[in-house]
Amino acid sequence: MDKLIYWLWLESMEGLGKVKIGRLLEHFENPEEVWRADVRVLKAIRTLADKDINHLCNKDLSKAKKILDTMHRMKIQAITIQDIAYPERLKHIFDPPRILFIRGELKPSDEAAIAVVGSRKASVYGKKVAEILSNELAQCGITVVSGMARGIDSFAHKGALKAGKRTIAVLGCGVDIVYPKENSELMGYIIKHGAVVSEYYPGVQPIPAYFPLRNRIISGLSLGTLVIEAGEKSGSLITASLALEHGREVFAVPGNIDQPLSKGTNSLIKQGAKLVGSVDDILEEISTQISIINRELCNTNTNFKRINDSKELLSEEQKIILRTMATTPVHIDELCVKTGFSVQKLNAVLTILEMEGWIQQLPGQRFMLE
Repeated sequence: MDKLIYWLWLESMEGLGKVKIGRLLEHFENPEEVWRADVRVLKAIRTLADKDINHLCNKDLSKAKKILDTMHRMKIQAITIQDIAYPERLKHIFDPPRILFIRGELKPSDEAAIAVVGSRKASVYGKKVAEILSNELAQCGITVVSGMARGIDSFAHKGALKAGKRTIAVLGCGVDIVYPKENSELMGYIIKHGAVVSEYYPGVQPIPAYFPLRNRIISGLSLGTLVIEAGEKSGSLITASLALEHGREVFAVPGNIDQPLSKGTNSLIKQGAKLVGSVDDILEEISTQISIINRELCNTNTNFKRINDSKELLSEEQKIILRTMATTPVHIDELCVKTGFSVQKLNAVLTILEMEGWIQQLPGQRFMLE
């Protein structure tokens, strides 16, 4: 929380856009360094206008503290892109959110996720299909991700919940706000059995411009996106397009050719999306990825137990590094970001861990668990 307040200060600053905040974080290591920077240092950054510098020289943390108070009161967590717990798949999209605000819990198993999206004005058939397919995906251990909107989104969440499994809702407003209001009860169940997430800090109201932006998070958290009923200009098609940009799978349920809500999905199929007639059509495309994720989870859990059982033999720095690593190679630069350690300190601890048989070093300054 000590570090988080500077993130909140920067992200909630009026007059400073996302692009400039991103450039600041390319120049400085973290928001705390931005907060501590003086006028002279800030003026050396050419992309900042005088009004931007004036905003940044306002060191008032009162707004950030109010946000923190709300987070404590409503049990809202936050993870930044520099945190170990930040979803790995989301990190690799274009313009990943710098902060995720969370009600509920994100779990490592959520790496095995499918986005299910579609029309807010869904037909009875569309709602039924969304619920059935989401339920079957959830029973296979796949987390269902959607946007908690009316129509297809709501029934996707309900399908996963009826299976007693996990689902994630991505909002276009603060996670303290129920939108739409009639989904208050649904949101409570999602928080209890999954997570409600947003890049917007508590108190941010829903506005139309935020919903297309949140679609990149829905897609970014998922192995692929399933579209069920979408018009020609549906926001669901934006999510599908983003999935393609992220190198993810796109699936679509076909519909009657004379129905407006079928035009978007049928068009996706013509463009190469996988036609879905049953859950097996999805599973056969992602089975290899699911197997890799499950194997990683198994190995990670085994290694966490090994680390915890040997806690008296390990320093705190060693435990942090080991919990950051996986059974697939990780570059030393990524370890620096995830642990917050300097290269010098990291090299020293890695050398000891390698000598003691915990890790192995590979060519190109890459490391993995032994």
